[in-house]
Amino acid sequence: MSDEAGVLGAHGEGTVSAAGSLVGGLRLPADKSVAHRALLFNAMAEGEAEVTVARPGEDVLSMAHVLQTLGAVESIGEGPADFTRVRLRGRGTRKAAVLPGAGGETLDCGNAGTAMRLLIGALAGRPQSATLTGDESLSARPMERVAVPLRRIGARIVTEDGHAPIVVEGSRELAAVEHELPIASAQVIGALTLAGLAAQGTTTITSPGPTRDHTERMLAWLGAPVRREGYVTTVEGPAGFEARTIDVPGDISGAAAWLVAGALHPEAHIVIEEVGLNPSRTGVIDVLRDMGADIKVASDGPTEWCPEPVGTIIVSGGAPLRAIDLSGDRVADVIDELPLIAMAMAAAEGTSTLSGARELRVKESDRIARVVEGLRAIGARAEVRDDGWVVSKGTPRAAAIRTDGDHRIAMSFAIAALTGVAGTVEIDDPACAAVSYPTFWTDMEHRAS
Repeated sequence: MSDEAGVLGAHGEGTVSAAGSLVGGLRLPADKSVAHRALLFNAMAEGEAEVTVARPGEDVLSMAHVLQTLGAVESIGEGPADFTRVRLRGRGTRKAAVLPGAGGETLDCGNAGTAMRLLIGALAGRPQSATLTGDESLSARPMERVAVPLRRIGARIVTEDGHAPIVVEGSRELAAVEHELPIASAQVIGALTLAGLAAQGTTTITSPGPTRDHTERMLAWLGAPVRREGYVTTVEGPAGFEARTIDVPGDISGAAAWLVAGALHPEAHIVIEEVGLNPSRTGVIDVLRDMGADIKVASDGPTEWCPEPVGTIIVSGGAPLRAIDLSGDRVADVIDELPLIAMAMAAAEGTSTLSGARELRVKESDRIARVVEGLRAIGARAEVRDDGWVVSKGTPRAAAIRTDGDHRIAMSFAIAALTGVAGTVEIDDPACAAVSYPTFWTDMEHRAS
């Protein structure tokens, strides 16, 4: 999307420098949050369905391969224009959602935290056992936040000091209870919702704050007795649903890279088509608009092929950005996009702050540490807070960026260099972007104005 960008190769160290302009259209890889659920839920359903996923990242493929190990995936094939089609045959019924499998499987989730946490809930009501494993990064992430409330309803789950590998021993009887969550987490809610489908009676899950509603939205679309009202999710069990073919829309978190790039670059006009516009995911647009960015959105609403609203986003550069203070509920709305928003903070007039984002400490990396370290390296003024950061504009300079294998860090500092917020940067692990956005570097390189 640039005419001068020094874009990284697929492996090893690489360099990104400022682009003369950023002009063009984009069709993004599929939203991995939606894709995970489309695959898993159809594996638990009654009947056959096809899930179409544009340029799936490694996390989505990890979920597909787990379901293939369980016997739910009949084929994973290429479709037209870089689409992958996954054909599934669910083994559940309309009275009981259940994952197939003979028991004793080892299920490798790779780097996919969403896949692992949702699978714990989906496996909890299955009578057979399974072991969930992951790569080094995923094996360091906390899993007791899911295991503890599931044990409370009768699930038998063993973690290794709170982490993977995780043995879900299976249970024939789960209780329907009222859950009051200590933290707002869509992954925990999703796991408890799936377990609630196997329980006898009404399960309610109350979150202390806003979360994404992909689980509730898709299960209701599939016909499950699941509803969401405010911060409360309700499930009537035991229950199942029918498989349904889904086309997964483009990923708004991937779009965020280009929204920030377009807002920062003075010669930018970027059109992003067929992207998911779930209201619980569009907080990055609101934040950038509050900072002064010129962003227009045209929503087509939900479609027959997906329960998520879909539309087009247009971002144009040239507007000066102002500082912002992010805290409270707004932080949850942009938790994945915060490293990118930090690049916008480093270009804005004034001092920006972030608080209430301690969750960033336990992502693929300690994102608070990596963001602040990287911002200082590229010349911005940045200070660490225990639950966030303080950022203001400095003098851009060249830097080497340590990612700790975190896709969000790699893409964020590439955007900083592309737009001149940084000087030339060297990303230590460009290949890690493939976790969520496998064509990030080619999208950057091949859309010259």
